[in-house]
Amino acid sequence: MTEDDHDHGDGNGNDSHEHHGHDHDDHHHHDIETIGAGIVTVTSSRTLDDDRAGDAIAAAFEAEGHEVVTRELVPDDHDRVQAALANLAGRDDVDAVVSTGGTGVTPDDVTVEAVRPLFERSLPGFGELFRRLSYDEIGTRVVGTRAVAGLVDGTPTFCLPGSENAATLGAEEIIVPEAGHLSGLASREE
Repeated sequence: MTEDDHDHGDGNGNDSHEHHGHDHDDHHHHDIETIGAGIVTVTSSRTLDDDRAGDAIAAAFEAEGHEVVTRELVPDDHDRVQAALANLAGRDDVDAVVSTGGTGVTPDDVTVEAVRPLFERSLPGFGELFRRLSYDEIGTRVVGTRAVAGLVDGTPTFCLPGSENAATLGAEEIIVPEAGHLSGLASREE
């Protein structure tokens, strides 16, 4: 691709998408302003009382005026993780689902395997961006991070690692800023 392939401006430094068949404001008019979030912590060793990663995700949503509708804790069990994520995505009061834990490479890390069959559409840019941002903090250890996202029952569903730092980074830098937009687009009428 050349530089011109990426130029959406009018030559005067103004960004214009009109020649691509949509305009920026129209693209965002479906955005959901107040998100109802469902949070699932996947762990066999923590409780909700010492769930710092889940707390970080909840705090990120609440800091931006969104509502945490429910928080659940499920063990590292494929079927239970899958059922919890599917259940939350199917709820009318949940606009985005975020899980934390189970995305590494140990034998009991089953979140990715549990959620992938549920994805109607995957959102590969989420995992790519999360790993890019994580690299600044953990370097090449990022290769062991399998964070993923996709639409489950029309609901954006994000799966983050179980560390507090990873949960904070993913929620604050990517999920909360984009969840309303993605949820609005996924649920809009044609």
